[in-house]
Amino acid sequence: MTSNDLKRARVAKNWTQKDAARHLGVSQCYLSFLETGRRAVPDKMAQRFLLEYEMPATVLPLPSPESSDLGASAEWARCLGALGYPGFSYLKAQPDKNPAEFLVDALMQPDLDSRVAKGLPWVVFKYTDMNWGWLVKSAKLHDLQNRLGFAVTLARQLLEKLRANESVPALVHCEALLEQSRLAREDTFCHNSLTETEKRWLRDKRPPDAQRWNLLTDLTAEQLTYAF
Repeated sequence: MTSNDLKRARVAKNWTQKDAARHLGVSQCYLSFLETGRRAVPDKMAQRFLLEYEMPATVLPLPSPESSDLGASAEWARCLGALGYPGFSYLKAQPDKNPAEFLVDALMQPDLDSRVAKGLPWVVFKYTDMNWGWLVKSAKLHDLQNRLGFAVTLARQLLEKLRANESVPALVHCEALLEQSRLAREDTFCHNSLTETEKRWLRDKRPPDAQRWNLLTDLTAEQLTYAF
């Protein structure tokens, strides 16, 4: 969340600095410092800006790729619900993670509830303006390019079916970058606890996109009904 993000969001609301300061419960002088970059936006204020300015979760700060938390919160459903995922819309919460950070943290998990795993392509589908440079770099750092590439592929297919063509080029570009570093080793889509019997079945029955990304999963875009 940068100083420019704050100023653009305030102007979009047609608020003066005085108006915004009143809504936020801070002084106009302090808000001016934040908007000019003389003060960094503290974490405790980020949530308030999201709420009052109706800002997207993509403005939340991203950690360095090396600092991604391998032991991230187990509340994946709550986090997805906070980002707006229809499958967990009943879990009311304000987003506390940038969608890109959430996506990487989730893809790093060896095992996720299948309902959560199905929500990961939705994050790509919903937030096509994520920081793709950071995402690709983080994916390569943690050997997640196949998992991320698969999620991006499914999201792109959903957008194409909905004819949301303005968002497709960014995903096509991301797919191409991930394709260049696609891993040859076999993996799952956050379901490493598969039995050997299940793995053998999936090797024969998995859809072409899963085979392309060397993943053992039967997930397809047609199963992701949240887009329709």
